[in-house]
Amino acid sequence: MAAATSIWCASCNLSSQTHKKQSYPILPSLHQLETHLHHFELSSKFKIPMALHLSLHLLRQCGHVECLYNLSLDDLCSRIGEFDALVVRSGTKAATEFGCLVVNAPTANTIAAAEHGIALLTTMARNVARADASMKAGKWERSKNVGVSVVGKTLAVMGFGRVGSEVARRGKALGMRVIAHDPYAPADTVRAIDDQGSALHQRCSWRLVDEDSLLRALDSGIVAQAAVDVFSEEPSSGDASRLAQHENVISTPHLRASTKEAQEQVAVEIAEAVVGALRGELSATALNAPIISPQVALAEKLGRIAVQLVAGGTEIQSVKVPYASPRDPDDLDTRILRAMITKGIIEPISDAHVNLVNADFIAKQKHLRISEEKVATSSPVDQRVESIQLQISGAESRFESTLLDNGRISIQGSVKQGVPHLTRVGAFSVNVSLEGNVILCHQWLLGWMKNLMKLPSKKIGEVPAIYECVYLHL
Repeated sequence: MAAATSIWCASCNLSSQTHKKQSYPILPSLHQLETHLHHFELSSKFKIPMALHLSLHLLRQCGHVECLYNLSLDDLCSRIGEFDALVVRSGTKAATEFGCLVVNAPTANTIAAAEHGIALLTTMARNVARADASMKAGKWERSKNVGVSVVGKTLAVMGFGRVGSEVARRGKALGMRVIAHDPYAPADTVRAIDDQGSALHQRCSWRLVDEDSLLRALDSGIVAQAAVDVFSEEPSSGDASRLAQHENVISTPHLRASTKEAQEQVAVEIAEAVVGALRGELSATALNAPIISPQVALAEKLGRIAVQLVAGGTEIQSVKVPYASPRDPDDLDTRILRAMITKGIIEPISDAHVNLVNADFIAKQKHLRISEEKVATSSPVDQRVESIQLQISGAESRFESTLLDNGRISIQGSVKQGVPHLTRVGAFSVNVSLEGNVILCHQWLLGWMKNLMKLPSKKIGEVPAIYECVYLHL
């Protein structure tokens, strides 16, 4: 990152004419970096605009920050060349062909969105909005506002991503029977929500709902009630406006992520992404780069494990990396994964800062040779990489159990339910989450033995004993 880095926090709305088909470049440009940010007004409705303070604090640690709001397209174009990074509201389009890396904050508001979906569901089931309006009109209409219990009811979820799975957990907790449809959701994710195979989902966006058809269904009684948070036109107009004003519709103005906590988390997440990109780090939330996440995190963690398994005084010089994937080898770009493996191996033991741009160069400087192999599997084609294995040659191991018969140190990992896992150590199958630091232990069992007083032999039970142990800092 340059010594004098400038970051521009702007509020603007560019025409969609500036957005063209993405070409998915490999290398981001720091001087034309554009980042999406969920919009915060300086005059936040919360008394303390903590979200803004948190993000600006993080950004100012790496460069000069200017905040400008309500810019026109001409104003933006006249000044954009002065800055290394641009933080803008989500309405802005970015031109990939100019090398702009676009990142967002997809996880920070997940819980807020799930909570809002459940809030709309229970409000609709118990006629809360209608009863509240009746009370404010000076009426007491208990019999007109009898609701239904959600226990035992079926909740269908179209799509089973981050928000959908969180809604699923909450729906199950309410005693609902939940079902889901998502052609891309891994089966183990669904099983994690419900061991018996049922699942659930979030409120769908307007793109999945024909508003005119929904209006007709409500008028005819085919659909008894609806709760809508996202409209085809916002602020709503036309069919969207008629839908929002329908007596059997509960409507909210796109509030799914509008909590104080979610906006603070979004601010922090986007600021961290900008700082990381300016430092040349790979972003797991990039929208227009071929980032394979969370396999990217898995690759770096395996590299970190590998370098810590090598006994002191021994340098890693040769690593073989088999990737298990259902993709055609020509359709599997592993440059990012190789860069992250290099980063994991080199950074913990040197002052070098490794990123996608310099990974191969630094590996050559450090005499590290990484050879790659692509192994075909029968997994669903949408799963790009099923597992990553690292085999280290010519190095002494701190943990003998990692050694294969050919003398190579071997570790293997995969992603389960979106989390990197260590799945094999040497010839041993394991299942270890890599979300924190790890202690690897190899136990052996004591069975029959004699005590020190030379009493008759007796079984003292199966007593575990540590054969070897290693602590791995991730």
